[in-house]
Amino acid sequence: MNSSRPYLMRAIYEWIADNNMTPYLLVNAEHPHVVVPVEHVNNGKIILNVAPSAVQNLDMAGEEVSFSARFSGKPMHVSVPVPAVLAIYARENGRGMVFNDDEDRGPDEPGKEKPKPGGPQLRVVK
Repeated sequence: MNSSRPYLMRAIYEWIADNNMTPYLLVNAEHPHVVVPVEHVNNGKIILNVAPSAVQNLDMAGEEVSFSARFSGKPMHVSVPVPAVLAIYARENGRGMVFNDDEDRGPDEPGKEKPKPGGPQLRVVK
């Protein structure tokens, strides 16, 4: 099954923008293939303002978020693989969504434990 993260990110982004707030992405800057201004990375993370007024050519349609922006006056193309996005939220009130690493993995994928036998089960009660 496809990852739900890109779909949720786009929906939350649109919701934040529709409410005239500023969408921010919290990104794991140490994730492979992340291209961000390293001088703005703090503790392995970076917060990116992705408001329409702050970026150009924002693309959230595929498996990465990409855009052009200025950092300390210097133009830069930013590229962030979707799994590196830790959260999307509104700057003004902090509302949004936090993502965890396990949410898109199936039960047979590495890093995800299979349910133990004898655990909770659903059954129809008449």
